[in-house]
Amino acid sequence: MLGAIIGDIVGSVFEWNNIKTTDFTLFNQNCTFTDDTVLTVATAKALMRGMDYVEVYQDFSRRYEGRGYGGHFLSWIYAEDPQPYNSWGNGSAMRVSPVGFALDSVEAVLAEARRSAEVTHNHPEGIKGAQATALAVLLGRQGISQEEIRAEITNRFDYDLERTVEDIRPSYTYDVSCQGSVPEAIIAFLDSEDYEDAIRKAISLGGDSDTIACITGGIAEAYYGGVPSAMAEKGKSYLPDEFLEIIAEFEDWRKG
Repeated sequence: MLGAIIGDIVGSVFEWNNIKTTDFTLFNQNCTFTDDTVLTVATAKALMRGMDYVEVYQDFSRRYEGRGYGGHFLSWIYAEDPQPYNSWGNGSAMRVSPVGFALDSVEAVLAEARRSAEVTHNHPEGIKGAQATALAVLLGRQGISQEEIRAEITNRFDYDLERTVEDIRPSYTYDVSCQGSVPEAIIAFLDSEDYEDAIRKAISLGGDSDTIACITGGIAEAYYGGVPSAMAEKGKSYLPDEFLEIIAEFEDWRKG
């Protein structure tokens, strides 16, 4: 899941200051982790401990305040009886990559992605975005080719993945919906040549840059077999000790 987290950190400075090129400095002093990272780490902990997603998401979000949570989710964080709010936002997809790393069958990944999404994002598009992202991670881990991943995600979820980054970039604008950002994030991976290239292409689309790069980054990490060591170490330098401990534990846990 570190690939998703680094995508979030690199993209954090471009969310409100889009850059329509792949030529930019990856890390700078203004980079930070956002809600995407907080909830990705929370998902990993829930999976390892067999904990309820509601409990873990509320706990992490309350303790790591001010990280860019959406309005509906922010209300949900502090609710005494939190209920799903029919969201189709991309929050369900940005936090789901640990599911694709933790489980080894299509059926299990799709079922768990649904469970992680529907505590908040129980709209069909919210569930679909989480499932498509988690499945792409699983397929990447399994060594499936990019073209086969394109075909499988297209056939199963009816996303238009025949476009390219070059097609999308000129007119793409800010869109926090799953249906308006998950396909684009997957395309950034499909067009990539390595992990760093995937992150650069994702951010170059513009829009909700940190979340798109987070989604792309998780898939790219799975497909390319990890994150380049220099990027991994630099990315970790932005994270609190608790997150680093969970990331390390998750890596050991999923390798069994």
